[in-house]
Amino acid sequence: MRTSIVKNININAVEFTGIFQVGDSYFIRPRNLVLAVQREIPVYYGNEGHFNFPIFTKPIPKPIIYENVKMNIINLKPIIKVNNINIIGVTSSGIFQVGSSSYIDTENRTKHIRQLIENNT
Repeated sequence: MRTSIVKNININAVEFTGIFQVGDSYFIRPRNLVLAVQREIPVYYGNEGHFNFPIFTKPIPKPIIYENVKMNIINLKPIIKVNNINIIGVTSSGIFQVGSSSYIDTENRTKHIRQLIENNT
């Protein structure tokens, strides 16, 4: 365990399951599903917005770790010291944390559809 000391943090935006965490955490698991439809003529039909696309339904494969990892950590000075941090944005299951985490599992799935008018010329 270490102590984190930050003099100044400036973040313009945290949105869409983005996380700004001060302090230690054990488990962080943000999720974000996005269906974006962009049309040349803005029309809403009323029956849209399903998440049945394969990008949303297929399981994300998790890597299988076969190697044994041995770690020996020695914190000679148990303090992390930072003067200034400037961040434009944390979004879509992104994480900015001052501290430590044991487990982080983030997920963002985005399906972007563009519907343009056919040009028959």
